[in-house]
Amino acid sequence: MLLMSWHTLIMLALAARVCVAACVTMHVLLNKREVGAAIGWIGITALMPFTGGALYVMFGINRVHRRARKLIGRQSWHSRTVSSRWKRTEEGGFAPLADMVGKLTGRPLMSGNLVQMLHDGDEAYPQMLDAIGGAGSSVLLCSYIFRADDAGDRFIAALIAAHRRGVAVRVLVDGIGSGYFRSPAAHALRRAGVPVGRFMHSMLPWRMPFINMRNHKKILVVDGRLGFMGGLNIGQENLVAHHPDHPVSDTHFRIEGPVVHQLAEAFAQDWAFTTGEDLPADPFFPELAPTGDVPARIVTAGPDSDLEKIEYTMLQAMTMARRSIRLMTPYFLPGERFLTELALAALRGIEVDIVMPGHSNHTLIDWARAANLQRFLDSGCRVWQASPPFNHSKLMVVDRHWTFVGSSNLDVRSLRLNFEVNIEAYDTATARLIDDFITTHRRHRLTHYDLDRRPLPVRLRDAAARLLLPYL
Repeated sequence: MLLMSWHTLIMLALAARVCVAACVTMHVLLNKREVGAAIGWIGITALMPFTGGALYVMFGINRVHRRARKLIGRQSWHSRTVSSRWKRTEEGGFAPLADMVGKLTGRPLMSGNLVQMLHDGDEAYPQMLDAIGGAGSSVLLCSYIFRADDAGDRFIAALIAAHRRGVAVRVLVDGIGSGYFRSPAAHALRRAGVPVGRFMHSMLPWRMPFINMRNHKKILVVDGRLGFMGGLNIGQENLVAHHPDHPVSDTHFRIEGPVVHQLAEAFAQDWAFTTGEDLPADPFFPELAPTGDVPARIVTAGPDSDLEKIEYTMLQAMTMARRSIRLMTPYFLPGERFLTELALAALRGIEVDIVMPGHSNHTLIDWARAANLQRFLDSGCRVWQASPPFNHSKLMVVDRHWTFVGSSNLDVRSLRLNFEVNIEAYDTATARLIDDFITTHRRHRLTHYDLDRRPLPVRLRDAAARLLLPYL
């Protein structure tokens, strides 16, 4: 009798293993677009059905896309679309790019904008705080990192003061970047009555993917008319002139004009996704008049979409290049298609410059990056290291005419897993300013000799770190 019971349990366990493996395999085949990821999940589940199945349930299923689809049709942010749409022009030969990005994003290219480049928290924070201090109707703030240190406390105080004088304030912080388990900044704001959302945060492991899907956006919109965006988080380390222990240099952008409506819309989408609240037209989406002469458009991307819109925009821009491509990024670990397109541009004679820090704030990424540079050098790309302090800027300029800046890094995580926001601008003056900024940060040019002289143990270490590329 006991023997039969054990035999029955063994058969049930085997049946459960087969059932779990079969269910995961079917879901992977129907939902995973990338062959490598699909093979990996099927292999793990075949070898360890229960463990692999549990991991797939927690980290392999894109619940974000499912939740985002439920929000489609609910929003009314387009009810006040601005009228100053860009008139098609062949200037610079980038009109096909503008058309493609319009189809990709569903957003029009808006004329009449003013885009101002700001350097570090030393220049950006005072303007951002002044804007919050002068807000009359609304403040929208989204930040991946929002520290409750000396710099962050000034933002917390300004937001609370705005809320108390009747301004409609909404603050969104990432569920990981601003604190894994507890966010002091969010706690302080919520305690003062400020509406705060923590993006993708839960203590339940199947609802809180600690590895994937971070909201990496940095957005500030005041009264629906003045916007700030770029790579700048909120923390003392960004006040470079104050000589913090680990300084982080960065660039941010002050934006005025009709495109601010799109920036507010990018915040509103994430706010609705996180809290379920749809922001009304008043006071968050006023009518906007032209204030400058820069045609611009907001481009957002994330796992709530079937397309990697930021990466596709960059890939198309590289195919349009006729003279130069300049890139500045804190982390350079692009995927295969980005690598191929950049290499092809260099091989057809385009001047390609990639500027990155000598050492970033993530050692493992530096190791993986070193193992990934050989093919860029082989194709003729010029790879440069910038001087300290660590520069966190994310900038791209093509032919000194088209610019693409924002929160997105040049790595697989940022381009395919994170929620990001960038802005594209078709303006020669803006492009030349940013192109010159990138050029002035070129210090040491990396060569094949630099890579080849690494000792064998270091090369093995770097090659092993490169295997983690999709997760770094």
